[in-house]
Amino acid sequence: MVRIAIVDDHPIVRRGLREILEEDERYSVVGEAANAAEAIALVRQLRPDILLLDVTMPGRSGLDVLHQIVSEELPTRVLVLSIHPENQYALRAIKAGARGYLTKESAPDELLVALEKILAGGCYLTESVAHQMTQQATRKATKATYPHELLSDREFEVLRLLGSGKSVTEIAEELNLSVKTVSTYRARIMEKLQAKHTPELIRYAMEHGLVSK
Repeated sequence: MVRIAIVDDHPIVRRGLREILEEDERYSVVGEAANAAEAIALVRQLRPDILLLDVTMPGRSGLDVLHQIVSEELPTRVLVLSIHPENQYALRAIKAGARGYLTKESAPDELLVALEKILAGGCYLTESVAHQMTQQATRKATKATYPHELLSDREFEVLRLLGSGKSVTEIAEELNLSVKTVSTYRARIMEKLQAKHTPELIRYAMEHGLVSK
């Protein structure tokens, strides 16, 4: 039986995923977590075969969890399941070591297909993600990388939230960071994107499709 753990800060989402998985006798949900700290402790202790991982959670993000799992060489394979469209986080997740990326709008059947692909030793990539990877490889070959692709995961998250119209204070509260820390991230982003003020960052995020509709 395949042992699966679920990480999402919304209890209703965890419950829904558990119900979908437990309808299939091949899968057993062995644990749940609501934040990054719980997720890392769970993976270390239970070593599930697959971790269903959300990206956006209070405090450390799902990508932080993914980096930790990879750095500790834990055997658990990660399937990212996020509310964010593929163009926002999919490539970052795959490059960080995830075996697949699905949005929460995906049908239950697609989740099961993704799990089968991952268990067979592969990666689950939608046509859209595969196309993005090809485009990015082409841009790298021609040295035409988008500036936001050079941002760290946390900087990218702050940029996305700024682009959605949130203030530094609101972002600090959402990410469980200090206002000073978020302001530092904003300054680094402005430097990397060569922006002079926050409205330029907002416009950049919108023009490059980094803001969820």
